[in-house]
Amino acid sequence: MKILKIILASLLPMAFVIAMECGSAAFHAGGVGPCEGCHSMHNSVQGVQINPLAPAYLLRQQDPSSTCLSCHEHAGDLGPTTYHVSTPVNELLPGIPPKQLTPGGDFGWLNKTFVSAVIPTIVSPGERHGHNIVASDFIYLADGTYTTAPGGAYPASRLGCTSCHDPHGAYRRDLGGAITTTGRPIAGSGSFASSRDPDSGMSVGVYRMLGGKGYLPKSLSLVGALAFVYDPPAAVAPDQPNRSEAITQTRVAYGSGMSEWCRNCHANMHTIAYPGTTGLLHPVGASAKLWVTKADNYNRYIKTGDLSGLPDKSYLSLVPFEEGTSDYAALKTHAKTDDTWLAGPDSTSSQVMCLTCHRAHASGWDGMTRWNTRAEFITYNGLYAQEPYAQGRTEAEATRAYYDMPASKFALNQDTLCNKCHVGVYP
Repeated sequence: MKILKIILASLLPMAFVIAMECGSAAFHAGGVGPCEGCHSMHNSVQGVQINPLAPAYLLRQQDPSSTCLSCHEHAGDLGPTTYHVSTPVNELLPGIPPKQLTPGGDFGWLNKTFVSAVIPTIVSPGERHGHNIVASDFIYLADGTYTTAPGGAYPASRLGCTSCHDPHGAYRRDLGGAITTTGRPIAGSGSFASSRDPDSGMSVGVYRMLGGKGYLPKSLSLVGALAFVYDPPAAVAPDQPNRSEAITQTRVAYGSGMSEWCRNCHANMHTIAYPGTTGLLHPVGASAKLWVTKADNYNRYIKTGDLSGLPDKSYLSLVPFEEGTSDYAALKTHAKTDDTWLAGPDSTSSQVMCLTCHRAHASGWDGMTRWNTRAEFITYNGLYAQEPYAQGRTEAEATRAYYDMPASKFALNQDTLCNKCHVGVYP
């Protein structure tokens, strides 16, 4: 027995190093991971210098987002891979799309600029495809157009993964649903359909380790006015959400609070104009119920010219909605990847949110939208990439931007997916 204990003791540090270096999917487990996964106390690992420039906060990479991507990006992936959210820039060859299909999107779209082959003045710049995180080690740069978040004051030069996600995982949800940074210890992730529930002795992590009230990254600690005022949303993801939707859809069960949380940085996005616009006034969040007419539109609309849909089969992951609830038991039964829960919105609780139209990280389209809002048609002659509607994207790139959904899912000449709620009547 003594020998066995010695062997096990000797293996534990090795197991930790392997998990740390490989970026184990359980690294965060709803809260903070091992310190050494992101920081180096003496700027070295096993006696080897990590970073000759010794970055701030003793990070293992040059900046916070580069530290995140050292695990969340991986060279050589053949396709969507668990917790990876970025495709390396040197793998984004002309005509080749990014590989990851997380609900939030692949940051690799930021490094792909498209120019129409028939109308060269139609350009889709990479920086318009998503949140321009600053990750110098992975060639992600600050937004060159907007110096602050549209509708807000968050500085583009400081935007990174930790602008939204709390790397130390302090925010937790307790048995009563309260979100705090203290109290019962975090027992595991609270983000997935199989995640454990909080109980009288343990809390769970908030959705995707998002920052809550009072959150502010260390790099912005002197700018108190930018501290978050809204808590993370109630939402549940299926256990394996990074996947192709060529056959079945990936349904994240969004409950409530997503748009309110986005307002932490984009407070006036939908209430006042900002330079270059006349104001974006589309209602979102708790005040944006679909009510009878739009819920009925959603449930009936299948594609251009086809309004034969049924309420229990109408869900489309390209146009998700919030259910208007924080009932995690119900949300867990709705987070699916096998099309066993395709129920559409109801007429009393369901609501529009920011992610109804946008991806959280990046997408293949301008404005990080889920479908191409700059074109009259999203398919033409049965293809996604007919010019000038695809603005220079190949069929492979456009298909990947639609998460591999076959173009045959839509009409031969498919109109904008705004019709899912509005059916040709846009206020």
